[in-house]
Amino acid sequence: MGGADKALIEIGGEPILARLVARLAPQCAGLVLNANGDPGRFASFGLPVVADSVAGFAGPLAGVLAGLDYVAAHHPEVSHAVSVPADTPFIPLDLVKRLASAGKATHAEIAVASSKGRAHHTVALWPVAMRDALRQALVDEDIRSVSAFIGRHRSAMALWRVEPFDPFFNVNRPEDVERAEEICAKVTGGGRAT
Repeated sequence: MGGADKALIEIGGEPILARLVARLAPQCAGLVLNANGDPGRFASFGLPVVADSVAGFAGPLAGVLAGLDYVAAHHPEVSHAVSVPADTPFIPLDLVKRLASAGKATHAEIAVASSKGRAHHTVALWPVAMRDALRQALVDEDIRSVSAFIGRHRSAMALWRVEPFDPFFNVNRPEDVERAEEICAKVTGGGRAT
């Protein structure tokens, strides 16, 4: 996407991040955004913005760690946090409930979203207590793959249908913006996120 902040790309007249906030806020005790660089570009969303604490742009796992650290410091009563990429405008409205249910049913440490036979490892429910193990994997072992880290732990999959669209569709290329606009027009009549 030419280096643009994918979270700020507009779909149906509003940024993807606004759509995510509308879909996730009712499911969570609070929201925090992981982003490196100038946090001011997200000021209009009113979210706390935390940068990676691991140097060298360590990827999505570093973002998960930043979120878990934030929750531990600011919401010690919260036991789990959900991670969602900022380029997924159609996250399910029952995401957290279904991830929690899948994890509980199998006594899993991490619950992961899945659709069309594909695990979406960055869409997951994480125990906040796992942050030390995650930090060790990132810093001491140089593990960068979300799937590799999850593979070390008991995990559960929560499966979603992909009709009429995959709720984990993400915007990576210009043609994905066009597809997201089409989905948005069908699902919400082209209006605000629902």
